[in-house]
Parts: sequence; C-alpha cells; structure tokens
Amino acid sequence: MELKDMVRMANQIADFNRAYPHDEAVKETADHISRFWEPRMRKAFFDHIAKGGEGLDPLVREAAALVRKLKPEAA
Repeated sequence: MELKDMVRMANQIADFNRAYPHDEAVKETADHISRFWEPRMRKAFFDHIAKGGEGLDPLVREAAALVRKLKPEAA
C-alpha cells in the first residue's frame, strides 16, 4: 500500500470519529486501526509515525499510543 493511501485512510477514520467527544474519538480511531488493519499496515503506520508522521491528523497521532496498547506486536 502506498504511504499516501495509508495516511488518507487513517485521516478518514479520524474524520468519521471526530463527531464523538475527543477521548472517545481517539479510542474509536485506535480501535478501528487495531481491529481492521492488517499487521503490515500497522507496521507501516508505526514506521511512518517514527519518521514524524507527516500528513497524519493529530487525532490519528494521539490514537497511535492506544493502538500500541491494543496491538503491541505491531509496535
């Protein structure tokens, strides 16, 4: 998967969940990435965050910490 597509998808998830209160939006974004993204996608996601996470919505960046807790093997 192209990096730009992964960033777009992550940001779309955050946009969808933005209607919830902030903490719930972060949790729901992390939950979606944890449950529906395959391990290779999560690895690419964390690799991108480690390089600065250019283009990722701040909500997605915040959710990344929860994804690490939910799927520690991906971190």
